[in-house]
Amino acid sequence: MILPTKGIDADRALLAVGGEILRLLDEPKTVSRLWDELREERRGASRMTFDWFVLSMDLLYALGLVQLDRGRLSRVQREAA
Repeated sequence: MILPTKGIDADRALLAVGGEILRLLDEPKTVSRLWDELREERRGASRMTFDWFVLSMDLLYALGLVQLDRGRLSRVQREAA
């Protein structure tokens, strides 16, 4: 589920979808706007449900890569070491 398997194509793995989400988060966005942009980007690719999209966001949140502030999702800014 997180990584591709025999039953889950590489473009549907949660890490791959999470990468697409991070790429689209060039500025803070509402979840619905991000969902619309991702569906537009994936037009013609394998279908994705909203549930799968939310699981990908959950993974990004658990990894500390995104945050939700005032209804907008954004990347977590990390300081360079």
